[in-house]
Amino acid sequence: MTSWYCEELHSKVQQRLYVDKLLYRGRTDYQEIEIFENPLLGRVLVLDNIVQTTERDEFVYHEMLTHLPILAHGAVRKVLIIGGGDGGILEEVLKHPVETVTMVELDPKVVALCREYLSSISGDAFDDPRCDLIFADGAAFVAEDERRYDLVVVDSPDPIGPAKVLFESPFYAGCRRCLADGGILVTQNGVPFFQSEEVTSTHASLKRLFAHTDFYVAPVPTYIGGHMTFGWASDGGDIRAVDRDTVAERYARSGLTTRYYNPDVHVAAFAIPNYIRELMV
Repeated sequence: MTSWYCEELHSKVQQRLYVDKLLYRGRTDYQEIEIFENPLLGRVLVLDNIVQTTERDEFVYHEMLTHLPILAHGAVRKVLIIGGGDGGILEEVLKHPVETVTMVELDPKVVALCREYLSSISGDAFDDPRCDLIFADGAAFVAEDERRYDLVVVDSPDPIGPAKVLFESPFYAGCRRCLADGGILVTQNGVPFFQSEEVTSTHASLKRLFAHTDFYVAPVPTYIGGHMTFGWASDGGDIRAVDRDTVAERYARSGLTTRYYNPDVHVAAFAIPNYIRELMV
């Protein structure tokens, strides 16, 4: 019997993915979780009926949310990840000579299931001795933690349910207090063609808190609607000012092997289409 998964994240627009094999379906204390196989996308992770990642295109999202800020900074040693239970961000960060990566994930079950069914995304990242995995509320963590980080990556679901607090000003203020001098915050802010409010509200919050803030973009095929936006903010300087030659030298020195990110993409990602720029009011 033919089986299709229907995602209804956007009003009046649906995305349907063929389910070749259902691997897991269940509920935790926080959310519904489904993992299934699709012939084109590989294994697919769904939380609360919203597609989070797929084996086929995860590299676009995870590379852009890690390598761009790390190479723009040039000396990242301590990293904080909020969310990111699939381990994709963690794996990409650990490709750099960082000293420690503190990962704060709300739901232990997400990590356990992703380690079981989506190890192709995380690899051996969770076993790396530089990883400090903490199961806790991300907003409470950044309000209280006394450590300071060169990079804070917010890899959150959409602002629905427990994740809603991760798109509000108090949370961003907590992230700012966790940054070391010259540190950078990066966030995922949805697909503005359908989720315009995420850009508008995040921009309003970050520009009140930081000396420098803006967005960069990348197309992630599974996140329908065109460009996905990534917010960035720093008190240490405008990361757009790092020129292409400097990025290329850092990229070459890093020894990275990437499938989407490269120095040219790094520079081009800061070119924001007008319809997105108009949302930054």
